[in-house]
Formats: sequence, structure tokens, C-alpha cells
Amino acid sequence: MREDVIVEGFVTPPHPKGIVLTGAQVRLEPLDADKHGADLHRANSLDTSGTDWVYLPYGPFDSLDDYQHWINSVACGDDPVFFAIITLSDCRAVGVASFLRINPASGSIEVGHIHYSPLLKRTRAASEAMYLMMRWVFENGYRRYEWKCNALNAKSRAAAGRLGFSFEGVFRQADIVKGRNRNTAWFATIDSEWPLLRRCFEAYLSDENFDENHRPRQSLSALTKPGLYKPDSGEFS
Repeated sequence: MREDVIVEGFVTPPHPKGIVLTGAQVRLEPLDADKHGADLHRANSLDTSGTDWVYLPYGPFDSLDDYQHWINSVACGDDPVFFAIITLSDCRAVGVASFLRINPASGSIEVGHIHYSPLLKRTRAASEAMYLMMRWVFENGYRRYEWKCNALNAKSRAAAGRLGFSFEGVFRQADIVKGRNRNTAWFATIDSEWPLLRRCFEAYLSDENFDENHRPRQSLSALTKPGLYKPDSGEFS
């Protein structure tokens, strides 16, 4: 893989502020405290252990007021750009995700601040939400799409690989979160990998891939694994 190529024909991509993404299962729309706060807080409260918040720099939120205050503190900015994830079957907000570290000049953008309530976790809709965000990124001209997480967060690391993000390394002592050291694991996928990933997502999300009990016949990780990049070898797995 050549790394010194001249970038030709690059056009600065648009900023994602204000966009709405709609699929077959979910719609992602700008996060709003009044519109989405109550649904999200109610869905989040189903996680009685609070473990879903361990690796996030905020939460859990004991009251709806506290949660709406947090939403108001982040929803109006240009980076991160937060979305509520709405299930189309019942029009309820059941999760949150964002674009962040948005750098149109270099064509780089990250997905993060992902918080899925128990109503969204491990569902077809959850995978579609990530597909819609990735599709928007690459179809609008971004070159690089990043995923970063606490290096101790095994679930997030597994999710990154499942979604087609390739591991690129660990930044040691990158941050302090809730008083604890954070080593940050870096993952990314790039525009040349998108055509294969799009086919993987489309195959996984298709009606034919799900049985009568809504279980996938073929996992997304099995589809994406052959395309993951190995930085040490310069080759794909």
C-alpha cells in the first residue's frame, strides 16, 4: 500500500451539522433535549447496573433534568454533532451517537459518544445506525473514518472490528477520564475500503439474512473480517 501518493480530485466534504439519516429500521436526527430526552432517559434506565456508562466521560444520569441538561450542553455545538437514534417501528429515541473531530479539510471524521440503551443493543437497528453514518461519511467525500475507545473497553474494540474498522494501535496515557488513566485504541477505515464494507452491510442487513426469530444467518463480523487491514504487514487479513 503506497502512502506517498498525490491526492488528486479531492473536494472538501460537507459538515454533518443538521443532517437526518433514514434507513429501514432507524432514523438519526439532531439530538434535542425536549424532543428526545424523556424517551432516552426512560430507555437508558433499563440498564440498572449503570455499566453502559463506565467508559464515557459523563453519566449515568439519575434524573431526567440532569440528562436533559447534559443534552442541552452538547447538542448545540458543531463538533461533536450528536444524533438521536429513533426506531421507526415506534418512533422512540433509544440511543445516541455522534460525529466528532470533524476535519473536512483533510477528509477525516470520527464516530463516537455511542450510547445504546438496552432497547437498541444487539439489534439489526443498531447495526443499521452505524451503517447509515458510515455511508454518509464516504458518500459525501470523506477519506478516513475513525473509531477510538478506551483500550480496556473490550466490547467497543470488538464492535469496531465487527463494523469494519481496522485496528491501528494504542496511544498510551492519552487522557484522564473520571479520574482514571485512559490508553486509547485507534481504529479506522478509509474510502478505498468502503465499496467492500457497503456490500458487507447490505448483505447483513438484508431481509434474507434474518430468520423468523430475527436472528442473522450470517454475522456482520464474518462478512467484514476479510477486509480488515493489518498495519504491521501492510496487508489485509
